[in-house]
Order: sequence, then C-alpha cells, then structure tokens
Amino acid sequence: MTIRTIGVPMDLGADRRGVDMGPSALRYAGLAKTLESLGRSHTDAGDLLVSHAEERDPEGRSADAKYLDEIESVCGRLADEVADALAADVLPLVLGGDHSIAIGSLAGSARDAEIGAVWFDAHSDVNTPETTPSGNVHGMPLAAALGWGTFADTEWANAPTLREENVALVGLRSVDEPERERIRESDVTAYTMSDIDERGVVAVTEEALGIATRDVDGAHVSLDLDWLDPSHAPGVGTPVRGGVTYREAHSAMETVADHDALRSLEIVEANPILDSHNETAELGVELVASALGKRVL
Repeated sequence: MTIRTIGVPMDLGADRRGVDMGPSALRYAGLAKTLESLGRSHTDAGDLLVSHAEERDPEGRSADAKYLDEIESVCGRLADEVADALAADVLPLVLGGDHSIAIGSLAGSARDAEIGAVWFDAHSDVNTPETTPSGNVHGMPLAAALGWGTFADTEWANAPTLREENVALVGLRSVDEPERERIRESDVTAYTMSDIDERGVVAVTEEALGIATRDVDGAHVSLDLDWLDPSHAPGVGTPVRGGVTYREAHSAMETVADHDALRSLEIVEANPILDSHNETAELGVELVASALGKRVL
C-alpha cells in the first residue's frame, strides 16, 4: 500500500515547547528514504498550518483545556486528511506534534469504518477538562475520541466507531488518579510496564492487537516516543523513567506489522530541542519502519 505522510507541527497541547519541530526532525532523520527502502510508494502531503502559541490566548475557550479552539481547527483538518488518504486506499502516517493531534487521527480513521486503537504510551491520555491537573490537551486525546466527560457533546473530537472494548493501552507507567479510576470503570484494556516485565512485550502487544482488531475493520496505532525509556529516547517532552528498551520497542512494532491490520499510524512527541543529535527522531523512523514490515532477514 502507498503511504502518505501528513505533518502536524503542533505543540499547543503540551506545556513544553519544541514538539512542533517533530515532523521536520523525523523527515531529517531519513523517513522518506527509509520508506522507499521498504519498497513502499510514498507521498508527502506536507504540514498542516498551525497557529503559533504566541499568537493565541491559551485560555480562550477554557482554562481547563488550553488552546482548544486552535486544536479543534487543526484536528478537524487532520481528520479530513486521514479520511481522504484512506478513501484513496493509502495508509496515512501522521507525524506529530504533541499527542493532542491523535484526536484528528482517530476521527479521520473512524469516519468510514469500525476501528480499534493500540496506544503505546507512558501515559493513558484519558484526562478530561474536569480531571486534568494541567489543562494540557495532549493528556486528553483518547478521552476525547471516546466521548468521555465533557467531550461527550463534542462532535468534532469523537471517533464515532471507536468502542472502549477495542482500545488497548500498552506500557503505562504514569497515570493520574482520576484516569486510573476511569480506566477501571471502562471496558478499555490497560497494560502497565509491570505486565510487559512479567509477560514480555511481544505477548502483550499480540494480545493488545487482538483486542483492537476484534470485529472491526482495522486498527489505529498511536506511538508516543515517551513510551521508550529516556535513555533511548531523550528528546521527548514528558519523559518517564522505566520505559521499554530499544529492542522491546522494535519487537512490538514488528508484531504490529505481523498482525497486518494497520489502518492508520501516528508517531508523536519527538522534541528535538531536548534531544541529542536527533537520535530520538532517528529511532522513531526506525520504529515506523519496523511497524511497516522491516526485518533483519
């Protein structure tokens, strides 16, 4: 399948600047050449236009969901781009940007199909404006897609065909108490780093993919680079010690490729300001290649 990359240089959902340069860092790390080496036809749709934080009031709509008007605008356009790619039988590869862009990725992927989602992340991202400790929307995208809290009446943010029972969170190690309670009350499946330690990343990823693909048309895979341990991916906005290793991350992405149910893919939270020699973006490109089928032999 042809791959279409869509850049979303947005850092409005985060509290630390720099992830808006993530799409450029990933491209500079050789993304196009890597995709071509896989034998995949590839087109680059360029970057969506995103307002600069300095030009906007972060509390324009709500202090509990900063820059929400601007995020709605970007995610609405991203949803259209993702849906258009899928309608053309093209795999959308979304380059972030902070994780709030997943609202648009999920909405677009779910527009004309039943989907599940696998969320590779240190964080669960299911805060809502009522529960958030920071007001940063990059901690809310999965709650928005599922219509939780005040997002229940927010049509632009919802992924209408994404059901809780088809969502799997993989590798959690930083979860706020309200998020913990909401996950326990829901049909979302969550795997912590302890589960990976005990069972192995391949077994956990296979099970997560089974959940995400059960009775649906395909799975959206969201890869937040802070899922990896900071020793391997230092250039992220919200690093948390104790993440997956370099080899575990590749094994998980290879498992994604083996499942052959990928409908849409995004990679987010690369922050070159905090990086060393662009190594986090380079690792991100490697992981994208593994998710799309690259093997040693």
